[in-house]
Amino acid sequence: MVSSLKVACVIPVYNGKSDLLRLLDSLDQQTVAFDVLVVDSSSSDGSQQVAFERADKVVVIDTSDFNHGGTRQKMVNQHAEYDIFVFLTQDAYLEDAFAIENIISYFESSAVGAVCGRQLPHHDATLLAAHARLFNYPDNTTHKSLNDASILGIKTPFMSNSFAAYRRDALIEIDGFPNDVILSEDMYATAKMLMAGYNVVYAGNACCRHSHNYTMLEEFRRYFDIGVFHAAQPWIRDVFGGAGGEGFKYVKSEICFLGLKRFYLWPSSFIRNALKLLGYKLGQRSEKIPVSINKKLSMHSRYWIE
Repeated sequence: MVSSLKVACVIPVYNGKSDLLRLLDSLDQQTVAFDVLVVDSSSSDGSQQVAFERADKVVVIDTSDFNHGGTRQKMVNQHAEYDIFVFLTQDAYLEDAFAIENIISYFESSAVGAVCGRQLPHHDATLLAAHARLFNYPDNTTHKSLNDASILGIKTPFMSNSFAAYRRDALIEIDGFPNDVILSEDMYATAKMLMAGYNVVYAGNACCRHSHNYTMLEEFRRYFDIGVFHAAQPWIRDVFGGAGGEGFKYVKSEICFLGLKRFYLWPSSFIRNALKLLGYKLGQRSEKIPVSINKKLSMHSRYWIE
Protein backbone atom coordinates (compact mmCIF):
# COMPACT_ATOMS: atom_id res chain seq x y z
CA MET A 1 0.00 0.00 0.00
CA VAL A 2 1.32 3.44 -0.94
CA SER A 3 -0.13 4.89 2.27
CA SER A 4 2.25 2.72 4.29
CA LEU A 5 5.35 4.08 2.54
CA LYS A 6 7.35 6.72 4.36
CA VAL A 7 8.22 9.60 2.03
CA ALA A 8 10.92 12.26 2.14
CA CYS A 9 11.11 15.30 -0.13
CA VAL A 10 14.75 16.26 -0.56
CA ILE A 11 15.79 19.75 -1.68
CA PRO A 12 19.41 20.71 -2.35
CA VAL A 13 19.73 24.45 -1.68
CA TYR A 14 22.30 27.14 -2.35
CA ASN A 15 21.52 30.86 -2.07
CA GLY A 16 17.95 30.52 -3.31
CA LYS A 17 15.89 31.95 -0.48
CA SER A 18 12.99 33.36 -2.51
CA ASP A 19 12.76 30.22 -4.67
CA LEU A 20 12.95 27.99 -1.61
CA LEU A 21 10.12 29.88 0.09
CA ARG A 22 7.95 29.44 -3.01
CA LEU A 23 8.72 25.71 -3.14
CA LEU A 24 8.06 25.20 0.58
CA ASP A 25 4.75 27.04 0.27
CA SER A 26 3.70 24.62 -2.48
CA LEU A 27 4.78 21.64 -0.36
CA ASP A 28 2.62 22.92 2.50
CA GLN A 29 -0.46 22.58 0.27
CA GLN A 30 0.02 18.88 -0.51
CA THR A 31 -2.60 16.26 0.33
CA VAL A 32 -0.27 13.54 1.65
CA ALA A 33 2.17 13.32 4.53
CA PHE A 34 5.94 13.45 4.05
CA ASP A 35 9.04 14.95 5.63
CA VAL A 36 11.02 17.78 4.07
CA LEU A 37 14.79 17.31 4.05
CA VAL A 38 17.00 20.21 2.99
CA VAL A 39 20.70 19.86 2.21
CA ASP A 40 22.18 23.34 2.18
CA SER A 41 25.54 24.16 0.60
CA SER A 42 26.45 26.84 3.18
CA SER A 43 24.10 29.49 1.80
CA SER A 44 24.75 33.11 2.78
CA ASP A 45 21.42 34.70 1.73
CA GLY A 46 19.15 33.45 4.49
CA SER A 47 18.20 30.16 2.78
CA GLN A 48 19.69 28.15 5.62
CA GLN A 49 17.64 30.01 8.23
CA VAL A 50 14.47 29.36 6.23
CA ALA A 51 15.38 25.67 6.02
CA PHE A 52 15.88 25.36 9.78
CA GLU A 53 12.56 27.11 10.40
CA ARG A 54 10.44 25.11 7.99
CA ALA A 55 12.09 21.81 7.06
CA ASP A 56 11.91 18.65 9.16
CA LYS A 57 15.61 17.95 8.81
CA VAL A 58 18.51 20.08 7.57
CA VAL A 59 22.00 18.97 6.58
CA VAL A 60 24.64 21.65 5.96
CA ILE A 61 27.63 20.91 3.73
CA ASP A 62 30.49 23.01 2.45
CA THR A 63 29.87 24.64 -0.90
CA SER A 64 32.83 22.83 -2.41
CA ASP A 65 31.46 19.46 -1.29
CA PHE A 66 28.26 19.66 -3.36
CA ASN A 67 27.96 17.05 -6.09
CA HIS A 68 24.80 16.48 -8.12
CA GLY A 69 24.82 12.73 -7.58
CA GLY A 70 26.94 12.35 -4.46
CA THR A 71 25.02 14.87 -2.36
CA ARG A 72 21.66 13.32 -3.21
CA GLN A 73 22.94 9.84 -2.47
CA LYS A 74 24.33 11.06 0.84
CA MET A 75 20.79 11.99 1.86
CA VAL A 76 19.52 8.55 0.81
CA ASN A 77 22.29 6.78 2.71
CA GLN A 78 21.85 8.82 5.87
CA HIS A 79 18.07 8.45 6.04
CA ALA A 80 17.28 4.76 5.75
CA GLU A 81 13.96 5.27 7.54
CA TYR A 82 12.31 6.47 4.30
CA ASP A 83 10.94 4.22 1.54
CA ILE A 84 10.52 6.87 -1.19
CA PHE A 85 12.69 9.89 -1.90
CA VAL A 86 11.19 12.73 -3.92
CA PHE A 87 13.88 15.04 -5.24
CA LEU A 88 13.15 18.65 -6.11
CA THR A 89 15.38 21.55 -7.10
CA GLN A 90 15.01 24.86 -5.31
CA ASP A 91 13.89 26.68 -8.49
CA ALA A 92 10.91 24.36 -9.00
CA TYR A 93 7.54 24.42 -7.24
CA LEU A 94 4.52 22.15 -7.31
CA GLU A 95 1.67 23.09 -9.62
CA ASP A 96 -1.18 21.79 -7.48
CA ALA A 97 -1.99 20.11 -4.18
CA PHE A 98 -1.95 16.60 -5.67
CA ALA A 99 1.56 16.56 -7.17
CA ILE A 100 3.23 14.51 -4.43
CA GLU A 101 0.22 12.22 -4.04
CA ASN A 102 0.22 11.55 -7.76
CA ILE A 103 3.95 10.96 -8.17
CA ILE A 104 4.18 8.47 -5.30
CA SER A 105 0.99 6.63 -6.32
CA TYR A 106 2.90 4.68 -8.98
CA PHE A 107 4.95 2.93 -6.30
CA GLU A 108 1.84 0.85 -5.60
CA SER A 109 3.56 -1.51 -8.03
CA SER A 110 6.71 -3.03 -6.56
CA ALA A 111 8.12 -3.18 -10.09
CA VAL A 112 8.45 0.61 -10.28
CA GLY A 113 11.85 1.98 -9.29
CA ALA A 114 11.52 5.64 -10.27
CA VAL A 115 8.93 8.17 -11.42
CA CYS A 116 9.55 11.39 -13.33
CA GLY A 117 7.10 14.23 -12.82
CA ARG A 118 5.90 16.62 -15.49
CA GLN A 119 7.54 20.05 -15.72
CA LEU A 120 5.45 22.97 -16.88
CA PRO A 121 7.20 26.23 -17.83
CA HIS A 122 7.41 29.04 -15.32
CA HIS A 123 4.92 31.82 -15.95
CA ASP A 124 7.77 34.13 -16.97
CA ALA A 125 9.29 31.60 -19.39
CA THR A 126 10.30 32.81 -22.81
CA LEU A 127 8.55 31.23 -25.79
CA LEU A 128 11.52 28.99 -26.52
CA ALA A 129 11.84 27.95 -22.89
CA ALA A 130 8.11 27.18 -22.77
CA HIS A 131 8.34 25.05 -25.90
CA ALA A 132 11.23 23.05 -24.45
CA ARG A 133 9.07 22.03 -21.49
CA LEU A 134 5.96 21.31 -23.56
CA PHE A 135 7.97 19.16 -26.00
CA ASN A 136 9.89 17.16 -23.40
CA TYR A 137 7.12 16.90 -20.79
CA PRO A 138 3.77 15.98 -22.40
CA ASP A 139 0.55 15.48 -20.46
CA ASN A 140 0.33 11.71 -20.99
CA THR A 141 1.65 9.09 -18.58
CA THR A 142 4.10 6.45 -19.84
CA HIS A 143 5.26 3.22 -18.19
CA LYS A 144 8.67 2.10 -19.46
CA SER A 145 10.86 -0.96 -19.20
CA LEU A 146 14.13 -2.04 -20.80
CA ASN A 147 12.07 -3.66 -23.57
CA ASP A 148 11.01 -0.19 -24.73
CA ALA A 149 14.56 0.86 -25.60
CA SER A 150 14.20 -0.33 -29.21
CA ILE A 151 11.30 2.12 -29.66
CA LEU A 152 12.04 5.00 -27.30
CA GLY A 153 15.81 4.97 -27.51
CA ILE A 154 17.59 7.36 -25.15
CA LYS A 155 14.22 8.64 -23.92
CA THR A 156 13.67 5.35 -22.10
CA PRO A 157 15.83 6.35 -19.09
CA PHE A 158 14.75 10.00 -19.27
CA MET A 159 14.48 11.48 -15.77
CA SER A 160 14.88 14.88 -14.12
CA ASN A 161 15.71 15.44 -10.48
CA SER A 162 13.94 18.79 -10.60
CA PHE A 163 10.92 16.63 -9.74
CA ALA A 164 11.44 12.89 -9.53
CA ALA A 165 10.75 10.11 -7.02
CA TYR A 166 12.81 6.98 -6.34
CA ARG A 167 12.30 3.79 -4.39
CA ARG A 168 15.14 3.65 -1.86
CA ASP A 169 15.61 -0.12 -2.17
CA ALA A 170 16.04 0.25 -5.93
CA LEU A 171 18.61 3.01 -5.49
CA ILE A 172 20.58 0.94 -3.02
CA GLU A 173 20.44 -2.09 -5.32
CA ILE A 174 22.08 -0.16 -8.18
CA ASP A 175 24.65 1.46 -5.85
CA GLY A 176 22.86 4.80 -5.94
CA PHE A 177 23.53 8.01 -7.79
CA PRO A 178 27.07 8.36 -9.15
CA ASN A 179 29.40 10.93 -7.61
CA ASP A 180 31.65 11.38 -10.63
CA VAL A 181 29.34 12.70 -13.40
CA ILE A 182 29.10 16.29 -14.58
CA LEU A 183 25.27 16.12 -14.65
CA SER A 184 22.48 13.67 -15.53
CA GLU A 185 22.90 11.64 -12.36
CA ASP A 186 19.15 11.09 -12.70
CA MET A 187 19.41 9.46 -16.13
CA TYR A 188 22.36 7.38 -14.96
CA ALA A 189 20.42 5.95 -12.00
CA THR A 190 17.29 5.35 -14.07
CA ALA A 191 19.25 3.53 -16.75
CA LYS A 192 20.77 1.28 -14.08
CA MET A 193 17.32 0.57 -12.66
CA LEU A 194 15.94 -0.39 -16.06
CA MET A 195 18.88 -2.71 -16.61
CA ALA A 196 18.24 -4.25 -13.17
CA GLY A 197 14.68 -5.11 -14.23
CA TYR A 198 12.74 -2.23 -12.71
CA ASN A 199 10.12 -0.20 -14.56
CA VAL A 200 10.12 3.59 -14.59
CA VAL A 201 7.18 5.93 -15.09
CA TYR A 202 6.79 9.33 -16.64
CA ALA A 203 3.81 10.78 -14.73
CA GLY A 204 1.96 13.37 -16.76
CA ASN A 205 -0.45 13.96 -13.87
CA ALA A 206 2.24 14.93 -11.32
CA CYS A 207 3.17 18.49 -12.21
CA CYS A 208 5.63 21.12 -11.12
CA ARG A 209 6.71 24.45 -12.58
CA HIS A 210 10.32 24.51 -13.69
CA SER A 211 12.13 26.07 -16.65
CA HIS A 212 15.17 28.15 -17.54
CA ASN A 213 15.40 31.24 -19.74
CA TYR A 214 18.84 30.27 -20.98
CA THR A 215 20.84 32.55 -23.22
CA MET A 216 22.32 31.05 -26.37
CA LEU A 217 25.70 30.75 -24.63
CA GLU A 218 24.13 28.98 -21.66
CA GLU A 219 22.37 26.55 -24.03
CA PHE A 220 25.71 25.82 -25.70
CA ARG A 221 27.44 25.24 -22.37
CA ARG A 222 24.67 22.99 -21.06
CA TYR A 223 24.77 20.81 -24.16
CA PHE A 224 28.55 20.73 -23.98
CA ASP A 225 28.15 19.17 -20.52
CA ILE A 226 25.55 16.70 -21.83
CA GLY A 227 28.06 15.65 -24.48
CA VAL A 228 30.70 15.21 -21.78
CA PHE A 229 28.32 12.99 -19.82
CA HIS A 230 27.50 10.74 -22.77
CA ALA A 231 31.17 10.44 -23.74
CA ALA A 232 32.04 9.39 -20.19
CA GLN A 233 29.11 6.95 -19.99
CA PRO A 234 29.01 5.28 -23.44
CA TRP A 235 27.18 2.27 -22.02
CA ILE A 236 23.96 4.29 -21.87
CA ARG A 237 23.89 4.85 -25.63
CA ASP A 238 25.12 1.27 -26.20
CA VAL A 239 22.15 -0.11 -24.25
CA PHE A 240 19.42 2.38 -25.11
CA GLY A 241 20.54 3.80 -28.45
CA GLY A 242 20.69 7.41 -29.53
CA ALA A 243 18.16 10.18 -29.88
CA GLY A 244 16.75 8.65 -33.07
CA GLY A 245 16.04 11.89 -34.90
CA GLU A 246 14.68 13.68 -31.83
CA GLY A 247 16.76 16.74 -32.67
CA PHE A 248 15.04 17.23 -36.00
CA LYS A 249 11.62 16.59 -34.41
CA TYR A 250 12.41 19.20 -31.80
CA VAL A 251 13.38 21.90 -34.30
CA LYS A 252 10.31 21.16 -36.43
CA SER A 253 8.08 21.27 -33.34
CA GLU A 254 9.63 24.55 -32.21
CA ILE A 255 9.05 26.24 -35.57
CA CYS A 256 5.43 25.05 -35.55
CA PHE A 257 5.06 26.29 -31.98
CA LEU A 258 6.33 29.72 -32.94
CA GLY A 259 4.18 29.80 -36.07
CA LEU A 260 4.13 32.36 -38.84
CA LYS A 261 3.08 35.15 -36.48
CA ARG A 262 6.44 34.84 -34.76
CA PHE A 263 8.58 34.13 -37.82
CA TYR A 264 11.02 36.78 -36.60
CA LEU A 265 12.07 34.28 -33.90
CA TRP A 266 12.88 31.54 -36.41
CA PRO A 267 16.51 32.65 -36.96
CA SER A 268 17.07 32.67 -33.20
CA SER A 269 15.61 29.16 -32.99
CA PHE A 270 17.87 27.83 -35.75
CA ILE A 271 21.00 29.44 -34.28
CA ARG A 272 20.17 28.26 -30.76
CA ASN A 273 19.65 24.66 -31.87
CA ALA A 274 22.80 24.74 -33.99
CA LEU A 275 24.74 25.88 -30.93
CA LYS A 276 23.22 23.03 -28.89
CA LEU A 277 24.43 20.53 -31.49
CA LEU A 278 27.88 22.12 -31.65
CA GLY A 279 28.14 22.14 -27.86
CA TYR A 280 27.11 18.48 -27.66
CA LYS A 281 29.61 17.41 -30.32
CA LEU A 282 32.43 19.33 -28.65
CA GLY A 283 31.49 17.84 -25.29
CA GLN A 284 31.77 14.35 -26.74
CA ARG A 285 35.35 15.24 -27.74
CA SER A 286 36.27 16.99 -24.50
CA GLU A 287 39.06 14.53 -23.75
CA LYS A 288 40.97 15.96 -26.72
CA ILE A 289 40.45 19.55 -25.53
CA PRO A 290 42.71 21.16 -22.89
CA VAL A 291 41.09 21.23 -19.44
CA SER A 292 41.54 24.99 -19.24
CA ILE A 293 39.33 25.38 -22.32
CA ASN A 294 36.81 22.77 -21.14
CA LYS A 295 36.31 24.83 -17.97
CA LYS A 296 35.36 27.83 -20.08
CA LEU A 297 33.01 25.80 -22.30
CA SER A 298 31.26 24.07 -19.40
CA MET A 299 28.46 25.16 -17.08
CA HIS A 300 30.14 23.19 -14.29
CA SER A 301 33.70 24.46 -14.11
CA ARG A 302 34.34 22.75 -10.73
CA TYR A 303 34.03 19.38 -12.49
CA TRP A 304 37.29 19.97 -14.32
CA ILE A 305 40.55 19.28 -12.50
CA GLU A 306 43.68 20.59 -14.18
